[in-house]
Amino acid sequence: MNKQPKFAVIGGGSWATALTKMLCVNLDTVVWYMRNEEAISHIQLLKHNPNYLSSVEFDTDKLHLTSDINVAVAEADYLIFAIPSAFLNGELQKLHVSLKDKVIFSAIKGIVPETFLIVGAHFHQNYDIPYEQIGVITGPCHAEEVALERLSYLTIACGDRNHAKTMAKYLSGNFIKTKITDDIIGTEYAAMLKNIYAIAAGIAHGLGYGDNFQSVLMSNAIREMKKFIRKVHKMKRNINNSAYLGDLLVTGYSVFSRNRMFGTMIGKGYTVQAAMMEMNMVAEGYYAVKSAYKLNQQYKASTPIIDAVYDVVYGKKNAQKVFAKLTDQLD
Repeated sequence: MNKQPKFAVIGGGSWATALTKMLCVNLDTVVWYMRNEEAISHIQLLKHNPNYLSSVEFDTDKLHLTSDINVAVAEADYLIFAIPSAFLNGELQKLHVSLKDKVIFSAIKGIVPETFLIVGAHFHQNYDIPYEQIGVITGPCHAEEVALERLSYLTIACGDRNHAKTMAKYLSGNFIKTKITDDIIGTEYAAMLKNIYAIAAGIAHGLGYGDNFQSVLMSNAIREMKKFIRKVHKMKRNINNSAYLGDLLVTGYSVFSRNRMFGTMIGKGYTVQAAMMEMNMVAEGYYAVKSAYKLNQQYKASTPIIDAVYDVVYGKKNAQKVFAKLTDQLD
């Protein structure tokens, strides 16, 4: 009988909770790192994460919970990072064990603000991890629907096809279908950009634009995504595949999308700070739009939607006026 690889999930949020649940279906033991020791105690006692996806019940005999990231990294062969990109660098600074012999998968939908790099490139450039040991887990998939055991799809990207197959195998289940791809950079940028477009969809909704405009916005968004990603990493890819277009649509339209929710609140007149406080969750697109906007100063792709969201969220320009101008730039 083949020995099971050891997996560790790094993070305590909804995605980390969902991924841990998926792995527990197929593995005897899953290491789960989260900073919140009270949450760890709650899970050990009551079998639920008290803060995220509390309906998900865990077989605690399968969990090794730890608040020490070094323990989690040391015990695992495969590491899944599922924490907001804004906090990744701070967590990695706690490490004193090596990442060199680990296979690292990112379920993070953003850019590391300290380096302006997508997560895979951050690990490669700052920790000398070969791209063959780096992968990406993306959708189209919401953690909330995984918790409800609704049919969901995951795309697993990795330069090493065997690592991709291993991750896909242990995340698959009765209600989780997986597929693999070698477009690591493209899928990771798509996962970051779709959050920005979801904020745009939310702002439009908050301003009172209807479904007709939303369809035009999303149609333009996928073409804008294609232009941006082609500038960053040119290769043959079908932007209409579910890893790109599907993930964009579910994030732009779903009631579970925190980025759309954030945008809706901004469109209704909330300040960024007030929206963040009321949501009590991280909207990755908030950080991503600043990074994407600054990156595009170098790449110079045509990105009127990204520019509009940046002007509203960071430029503090009037959302109604910015989107009125945007309507004339779309087709």
